[in-house]
Amino acid sequence: MPETEPSELTPRPMRRLFAYMAPMRGRLAFAIGSSFGNKVLDLAPPILVAWLMDAILRKPAPWLAALIPDTMAQIVFLAVATIIIFGGESLFQWMYQYAFMNLAQDVQHKLRLDAYRHMQSREYQFFEEHRLGKTLSVLNDDVNQLERFLNNGLSELVQLVALILFAGAVLFGVNPWMALVGLIPVPLIVWSSLKFSRMMEPRYKGVRGAVGEVVSRLENNIAGILVVKSFTAEEFEYRRVEQASLAYRDANARAIRLSAVFVPIIRMAIALSFAAVIVLGGYWAVEGRVSPGDVVLFAMMIQRLLWPLTRLGETLDNYQRARVSAGRVFNILDTPAKVQEPPTPKEIGRARGALEFSHVGFGYGQGLTVFKDLTFAIKPGEMIGVAGPTGAGKSTLIKLILRLYDVTGGAVKLDGVDLRELRQNDLRRQIALVSQDVYLFHGTIGENISYGMQSADRGSQTANSDSRIIDAARQAEFHDFVMTLPQGYETIVGERGIKLSGGQRQRLSLARAILKDAPILVLDEATSSVDTETERAIQVNLSKFTRGKTAIVIAHRLSTIRHAHRIVVLKDGGVHEEGAHDDLVARGGVYAELWNVQSGNVDETVASSR
Repeated sequence: MPETEPSELTPRPMRRLFAYMAPMRGRLAFAIGSSFGNKVLDLAPPILVAWLMDAILRKPAPWLAALIPDTMAQIVFLAVATIIIFGGESLFQWMYQYAFMNLAQDVQHKLRLDAYRHMQSREYQFFEEHRLGKTLSVLNDDVNQLERFLNNGLSELVQLVALILFAGAVLFGVNPWMALVGLIPVPLIVWSSLKFSRMMEPRYKGVRGAVGEVVSRLENNIAGILVVKSFTAEEFEYRRVEQASLAYRDANARAIRLSAVFVPIIRMAIALSFAAVIVLGGYWAVEGRVSPGDVVLFAMMIQRLLWPLTRLGETLDNYQRARVSAGRVFNILDTPAKVQEPPTPKEIGRARGALEFSHVGFGYGQGLTVFKDLTFAIKPGEMIGVAGPTGAGKSTLIKLILRLYDVTGGAVKLDGVDLRELRQNDLRRQIALVSQDVYLFHGTIGENISYGMQSADRGSQTANSDSRIIDAARQAEFHDFVMTLPQGYETIVGERGIKLSGGQRQRLSLARAILKDAPILVLDEATSSVDTETERAIQVNLSKFTRGKTAIVIAHRLSTIRHAHRIVVLKDGGVHEEGAHDDLVARGGVYAELWNVQSGNVDETVASSR
């Protein structure tokens, strides 16, 4: 499924960001007000200097002369006012920086958790079709970009607004004609900045996409380092990372080429305007039409006003980066899961374990049909073996039982209730899965086994929970191995269980499923990586830890399901054969052929032809 640009799915992402911050509107208003006040006080020195100069020249402002007749007292008064204004400016700066930084951290925290929670609720298809690195870049890079914008960029926008409003009001109040001359570049700067912003937006979309590709490539290569090394593909993967990194560098270079030319052009326009104000103000001061203090005020205020406007492009640049990132984050939040919770779910306690596939149809799209009319039932407490050739749908069967996908036809039922009428969590609490591809979390052996316990018990170190972990490990034929380790159940398994062999990971996963104590146990190639002796020991225990449970055992190694109550053979989109092991072998069908190949009861010519 091609990824859609965020702007197509999430219109006006920055408006969405501020709507998302609605519960924090009081804190946001405080931060904006403090930033505005800081900038207003920051613009006071030019006014004070103008008053000071006129006071020294014995031509004080009328209000100052009426308030304080003595010239020296006027100077002292302006000095005290300067201290008070600078103190207020510093106070406002502390308030807005503290407010914006804390606000940014809280928004970042909430947004990342909300995006992660929503991502967890997405259908399994999303994770199969989206590269992990690109998904992680949204949760990390894009959320961090929004935090940076709220830390600095938003305050810069507020201060630019305060700058234009306050400085413009002062300049036009003193002398409108000089103000018009001095502010001629402002419309040009604003227009150029907006044009620059629109031109930068597609470039930053390219940057965000490129960084996702780099992260994805690095994540895949590091996760698959064993395959890379075993096939001596280090140089090949280095070149692929180099290509992704070059694409990221080139995307940034395209953005940099445009952004680098903006400020020098704007600076020249400002310099011309500044020179015009000096010439006009100086001439009028000589003619006596304005006071020397007014000329100083204009010179300083124009500089205070126009030079910060050179950062308008950079500020809008940061705004566009945040806009693209907001679009990508809200794209995740706005896209609903394809597997939805029922509007009025049926309540279910501990299931009896009866499963029914009623005329089930399913396909992955693009013409890939797996099941056409799959129909069979499993009784509570029954152990069912599932076999069939590659591609018959054995793994798909598990995904439908767990409702990782919804059927496209018919229904899968648990205790007579359509799975679509149950809450997904309620359904999955009834099922313990041991998958062929075992995933272990970085942590201890005990923590990974106890992952199968109910949430209230996870992480508990009581003697009771420890005994349950050990008992589950014994049944999975894992305890004896654990006791050979110096740290026993406190041994760290490493990232994805890299410190354990494939067979050890499978036995740990089996212990985790046993400990969950769900009424339905699904084993997907649960013994494919263990040695023959361990497999035989697990099979001996299989009837013990599946007693009273519905067990679905999927196996290519048919010896694993030989003693199942019933074996279902899948082929051509449905149930091709069904029965006990001996009956199916005697029937001479698909199962018999698979069994003969695995047991060696087929001549080399026939075997090689298959």
